[in-house]
Amino acid sequence: METIFTPIQSLGGGVLIGFSAVLLMAVIGRIMGATGVLAGLIQPSGWSDWSWRAALVAGMVSGPVALFAMTGQMPAVQVPVSTLALVIGGLIVGLGVTYGGGCTSGHGVCGMARLSGRSIVATLTFMATTAATVFVVRHVIGG
Repeated sequence: METIFTPIQSLGGGVLIGFSAVLLMAVIGRIMGATGVLAGLIQPSGWSDWSWRAALVAGMVSGPVALFAMTGQMPAVQVPVSTLALVIGGLIVGLGVTYGGGCTSGHGVCGMARLSGRSIVATLTFMATTAATVFVVRHVIGG
């Protein structure tokens, strides 16, 4: 399994995510944690709460649509695991988000920027777990 190194695209994406998080906090005072945004979209507390969440999610999914409009091709996505592995991984991430009180975007991008101790611990836990998982999958199991 090869990892493609894309520093320019990654930097551009990181800048856009950071700018979006700062803009959301500056304009409406909300933290851009993707799982919290989605949870509030499913169970909103009112129209104004639902509308900003819907606009944010629409912006998140419009990137591939814009790319298709410009190039005539959808971005290539390769998923090197089975559907069952994706479902199991999604459930594990869902549990982690629930017990961790947020996701990598909420803790890693927004919480770290606010120097939140809870977010720093959560992000270190995410990173250590990711490193251990990659090591086991690539070197122990041999995937």
